[in-house]
Order: sequence, then C-alpha cells, then structure tokens
Amino acid sequence: MAATTGPWFGISTAPQQVSYDDILRVWREADDIEEIEHAWLFDHLMPIAGDPRGPIFEGWTLLSALAAQTRRLRLGLLVTSNRFRPPSHLAKIAATVDHVSAGRLEFGIGAGSRPGHLLARREYTGNGLPYHDAARAVGSLDEACTIIRRLWTEDEPFDFDGTFYQLTGAYGNPKPVQRPCPPILIGGQTAPTLRVTAEHADIWNVPGGDIDHAISRSAVLDRLCGEIGRDPATITRSIILHVPYDQPGRTRDAIARAYDGGFRHFILALGSPYPDKAARWVADQVIARSA
Repeated sequence: MAATTGPWFGISTAPQQVSYDDILRVWREADDIEEIEHAWLFDHLMPIAGDPRGPIFEGWTLLSALAAQTRRLRLGLLVTSNRFRPPSHLAKIAATVDHVSAGRLEFGIGAGSRPGHLLARREYTGNGLPYHDAARAVGSLDEACTIIRRLWTEDEPFDFDGTFYQLTGAYGNPKPVQRPCPPILIGGQTAPTLRVTAEHADIWNVPGGDIDHAISRSAVLDRLCGEIGRDPATITRSIILHVPYDQPGRTRDAIARAYDGGFRHFILALGSPYPDKAARWVADQVIARSA
C-alpha cells in the first residue's frame, strides 16, 4: 500500500459512557458525508475516562455491528490491544469484520495500554489477563503481526515457533475480502514499537496532543525504515486530534501543522455526548475549512 497524499479525514467515537444508539447515529450520518472517509472505535474492556463503573462496549463486537449498518466508511479500532486476544483468534475476528463490511476494514493494532495509565491497567487485573513488561508486549506484537498476515495470505497450514507464540497447523479460512490483506495500522510512539511499525505497518498512528512531538517521532520512524531498507514514504502517517465543539479553529490549526509535518491521515476524536448532526458539523466546521 502506497502512502496516501491526503489529507484523508475520519472520526472516532470512544465506545464508553455512551449508548449503542448514540454511536450508531453518528456513524450512519458520517456514512452519508463524503468528506468523512473512515471511522474508528477503541479497544478497552473498562472505561478509561469518566465514571469508572460506566458503560463500555467491546470494540470488535461493536465494530462488526457498525460495519453491517454502514456501506461506505472504512473502519477500525484505534487500536486493538495485542494483550487481549491470541493472534490467531484476532486474525479470525478481523477477517470476519472484513467480510461483514465488504472489504472496508483498516486493521489497527498496538502493544497495549501504557503501565502508567491506571484506569487502563485495571482492566487486566479485573478481567484476569496477564500484564507483561514492555519488552514482552512489543516482542509479542511483532510476532502477532507476522502470524496474522500469514493466516490472511497463506494457502497452506503452517507451524510457527516463536519466542511468545507457538502454533501447529495454523490456517485461516475465509481469507479477508481485501487482498492480499487489510491495511495494517500500528499505533505507538516508543522506539521499539516504531521498529515493529517499520517492519509491518501500512499506516502509523500517534496521538496528537503535541504536534512537534508527533513530527519528531515520525522522523524516528523514517530512520528506522532506512535501517531495514524500507522506503519510509510507503507508511502513511496518521494522527488523532481532539475536536472541541466550541473551538473548532484549534483543531484546524493542529491539522495544518501536522500536515506540514508529513501527516496525511487525520482522525478527529468526537467527545460525548454527541450533539445533533455532529458528523455534519465536523465536516463543515473542521474538514471543509481545512482543505
């Protein structure tokens, strides 16, 4: 996949502290707005903002439901935690969503929550999931990307004997609709994660709170691509930008700075509760005025 020349705009709706109908309303509206080309959820099992006992939906289940309720938007999770599911299981889930969406999946994946994010950390102990150190998280992400791509693309069963995963007779069927496979988006900022990104990703995503920092990490990714002989221009640079409803100009300014820094894939994070016609408002007040 060649990097897009963009800009390429989408929205994200965190599936916490909201109802299914709230999210569905925004996605259906966005699906009819050409300026909005992609839409995203996140992958957490307990809320990471707001009421810690509030509602939160499982990301892949909700994504599949929204895929069936839309026709045009490309869609994905920002980003799947590789800590939550075995890679063979995740490959099967993602291939299923690619079929439900008729080939619109963008496969987002990352190493998992930061150790310092206490609200995110509790979802591991609260669900009986192990929380390994960063080195294991990144190493297993690297192996998972290899396994998932092979399950999506190889026509014969295979064995995999890695440091973190061992599979015997692994095989995926059906293959994804998109061939050879859905685009792989990797989220993360540390140098070890960026090395995995350089090896496996079609798109790299970073939160956009500090645009200068995001640009500096993009330069690190360029260098790491060079070390393995990959053209860094083949990885689209993606950034998440919060949209304050009362100050859309701040988001437009951030888009301009990030675009000048080489970012082409923009994900506009909408806060809840979503106002009426939220997607139309974003298209008119942010996207159209950033072109």
